[in-house]
Amino acid sequence: MAHVVSASLGALGPLLVKLTGLLADEYGRLKSVRRQIMPLRYELASMEAAVRKYSMLEDPDIQVKQWISMVRELAYDIEDCIDIFIYRIGNGGRQSGFKDFFCNTTRQLKALGARRGIADQIDELKARIRHVKELKNSYNLDATTCSMSSHIAVDPRLCAIFAEETNLVGIDGPRDDLAKWIVDEKVIHSRVLSIVGFGGLGKTTLANEVYRKVQGHFDCRAFVSISQKPNIRKIINDLIYKLPHPDGFTNNSDIWDEITSIAKLRELLQDKRYLIIIDDLWCTQAWSTIKCALPENNCSSRIIATTRIRDVARSCCPSYYDCVYDMEALSDLHSEILFHKRIFGSE
Repeated sequence: MAHVVSASLGALGPLLVKLTGLLADEYGRLKSVRRQIMPLRYELASMEAAVRKYSMLEDPDIQVKQWISMVRELAYDIEDCIDIFIYRIGNGGRQSGFKDFFCNTTRQLKALGARRGIADQIDELKARIRHVKELKNSYNLDATTCSMSSHIAVDPRLCAIFAEETNLVGIDGPRDDLAKWIVDEKVIHSRVLSIVGFGGLGKTTLANEVYRKVQGHFDCRAFVSISQKPNIRKIINDLIYKLPHPDGFTNNSDIWDEITSIAKLRELLQDKRYLIIIDDLWCTQAWSTIKCALPENNCSSRIIATTRIRDVARSCCPSYYDCVYDMEALSDLHSEILFHKRIFGSE
């Protein structure tokens, strides 16, 4: 899903920029150009917003995936058509001033033989846009929040958490830089690192590799993954069970309410230098509650949060001492290395 969404956004983003530029320059002053291009831009902007919304789904329906793929292919075809359109109306207008260019372009647009082919293509694309839009409505995709199939879902984060270090590509640099930031004992205040980016970029993997590298610097540590619909009491109790605690400390934990669980976790961490990773945050409200359970001490404690939502990342890092790290896609070189390792077993 993450690959499909990233590819679709990668196709729509540049296309919208191109259409916006086309409407803003000399071509956009022509009524015929605006009449052809403006509807395309409005519809594609709406589709991009929908793709971004669906990218937030934790377990998207198969129809959502299919619709996003259709949007991606449509975006590629529209970009090809627009490139031809720009070439046709701009041909011959480079050698003179703006007035001559404007007149020359106008003549070309009025010439039926020169514009019939491109106009037909744009009309066909508009029809495809309407069809894709109708499919979205007929599938009722806006009501889709997660897959309702009865099979047991496999959490994709498990592979990231237990990935072998030798199989990872392009992670050494970011891991080492963030690890250095984490273990900086000159800052005794508790600090939060937010790793933010689209699903599938490797946020969990990076957080786990930082965790592995720096864990020896902390008195206690724990890694917990949450979801779009977090059970706060269960999350807090999971942290308690993963941290060192005295015998009998968790007696009757099954009847603790949220307030009791938070108080117990604060008791465990109050005088400790702790490292806590909160993986896959989806909302600021969940973070606010979890943060209440993590005491701000002067032991150089650290919290790492991963999220695909920028507003959530920022809410985790209100202090000057905190840090938001934007996860980037692999470079071309690292992508090639990863491809060779996956296909051929070597670089």
